[in-house]
Amino acid sequence: MGVADRLAACGLPLPEPAAAVGAYVPAVRTGALVFTSGQLPVDQGLLMAEGVVGDTVDVDAAKACAERCALNALAAASTVCGLDDVVRVVKVVGYVASAPSFAGQPAVLDAASAVMVAAFGPEAGAHAREAVGVAALPKGAPVELSVVLETVSE
Repeated sequence: MGVADRLAACGLPLPEPAAAVGAYVPAVRTGALVFTSGQLPVDQGLLMAEGVVGDTVDVDAAKACAERCALNALAAASTVCGLDDVVRVVKVVGYVASAPSFAGQPAVLDAASAVMVAAFGPEAGAHAREAVGVAALPKGAPVELSVVLETVSE
């Protein structure tokens, strides 16, 4: 079963890759590594939520946003490699727009990590991760995420 089929079986269909909205590309491949640009929780062209986690966005909504960011990152990666050629997820970097007292960034980003494990399995989907709280993100998004993937050599 391929990555897209595994995700669909988990109720997580892979979206169409989003076009860049600035002077960058959604993903770059160099050798066996694929780096995605930061992905926002956009679903069918619309931001799923706006605001700050721990204030105007609750944790469950933030987790849903992190999940969507992860799916969008995989869709972006698919523009430069076949997802079935991914050997492992190397790193996930997540930013959470956070209220000053909010310290649950790792719990929010667990939803993104779960997508990687669902897509690539418990070994290849295991990854290093950063969970960073920030004051604000582009377009008022509550979560932004990027990934680094290792693929089979070109």
